[in-house]
Amino acid sequence: MTTIKSTQSVTPKDNLVLIGNAKSDFLKYGLSEAEAGFVNKQIKQDEHIININQYQRRILIYIAEDKKNENLTLEAFRKAGNKGCGIFNAAKAEEVTIVDLNKNASQTLAFAEGMALGNYQFLHFKKDLKKITHSLNSILIHSKKVSEKEITYLQIVVDATEKARTLVNEPVNYLNAVQLAQEFEKLGKEAGFKVDVFNKAKIEALEMGGLLAVNRGSIDPPTFTIMEYKPKHAVNKKPYLLVGKGVVYDTGGLSLKPTSGMDTMKCDMAGAAAVGCTLYAIAKAGLPVHVIGLVPATDNRPGMNAYVPGDVLTMHNGMTVEMLNADAEGRLILADALSYGKRYNPELAIDLATLTGAAAAAIGKYGIVAMGTADKKEFNELKKSGKRVNERIVEFPMWEEYGDLLKTEIADMKNIGGPVAGAITAGKFLEKFTSYPWIHLDIAGPAFLDSAYDYKPKGGTGVGVRLLFDFLSVIKK
Repeated sequence: MTTIKSTQSVTPKDNLVLIGNAKSDFLKYGLSEAEAGFVNKQIKQDEHIININQYQRRILIYIAEDKKNENLTLEAFRKAGNKGCGIFNAAKAEEVTIVDLNKNASQTLAFAEGMALGNYQFLHFKKDLKKITHSLNSILIHSKKVSEKEITYLQIVVDATEKARTLVNEPVNYLNAVQLAQEFEKLGKEAGFKVDVFNKAKIEALEMGGLLAVNRGSIDPPTFTIMEYKPKHAVNKKPYLLVGKGVVYDTGGLSLKPTSGMDTMKCDMAGAAAVGCTLYAIAKAGLPVHVIGLVPATDNRPGMNAYVPGDVLTMHNGMTVEMLNADAEGRLILADALSYGKRYNPELAIDLATLTGAAAAAIGKYGIVAMGTADKKEFNELKKSGKRVNERIVEFPMWEEYGDLLKTEIADMKNIGGPVAGAITAGKFLEKFTSYPWIHLDIAGPAFLDSAYDYKPKGGTGVGVRLLFDFLSVIKK
């Protein structure tokens, strides 16, 4: 974990990041006349990141980029912070002080955020840590504009995002459905929110036919986790409901994936990780908002008495589903959870799921596919949050005609729509199990990366945590 703190002083021995502009006085921070001349020359050549090696320390100068859009400018600062992280780790620096010469809190915080997020490593199963562990462990912020509360919030969000990344990166031989529920219990104990875990017997009593069907191929039992954070002075009378897909590993079941398509399927619980770690963040921060999180969890395998194409399932809400593709399992477990969520009469429900390859194919790793029944105000607020944290949202239509693709003569509906509009038909399937304002977020594209992308590492990215924290932190009465 990277520690982020404020500092009131800067010493000649400190590794520094100086965030400034062409008129900033860099000499007062230990640059020689020759080094200052080099900096001015680089600025004239439109260089934004200038690296000064003073042997005993590093000084990194970042000349702020103006993208003519505040959100894009902040993202440029995060990317610069990530580059700075790489420079200081290469120099074996353990601590860095960021100096805000421009007196701009949001930009300084964005730089620190990119640096901290870029410093993440998944080392659970590494033995010799000395050779591979990043040296950087502390970021200090020297600014008259950045408040202690803002630094605290930043630390919380970075920690929560990294916890989500770690959950996604854990292999299924460590993190099965039972262990995932136990990890949520640990988060609840640490942050102060309530966690209840339903075992298989309770799930059977609730007649969650989708979750039970997907689990039939596994030797490990399913779990259904309910998390609740309810502060005394919540601004919302009805809770916000977050639902996360918790398929801890997806082989595709009897609709078996090819080997290359299965290699990364430990990530199929990224939605669940985002929900649990969002609850962790808002509870740690003490946000005045009542939130409930639901996570149905299982693995999807072709063994045991696995469900087969042609089976008819009876869901938690009593609807029947003809299962024609065992690899369209996420919508089945989410449907039971969304149906269960009706008892809370939520102000708004948001589900997060690595649901369809169609969503990833449509917009890649660059954003989140969204659709739903919530009003435009809720969608617009979520989109604004997406732009602020650069987890951008693209809204897809949910026209009635897409629902026709799920019709079948055998049951009330089928679980697959056909070769077109796969992300939308998955959403239309889920819509049948909601009776409240609802937004579906398909995070299949950005949840897990084959290689590092800016401050997002290879593997789990923790997508959704920063988005939801920002969205829930701006809710008013």
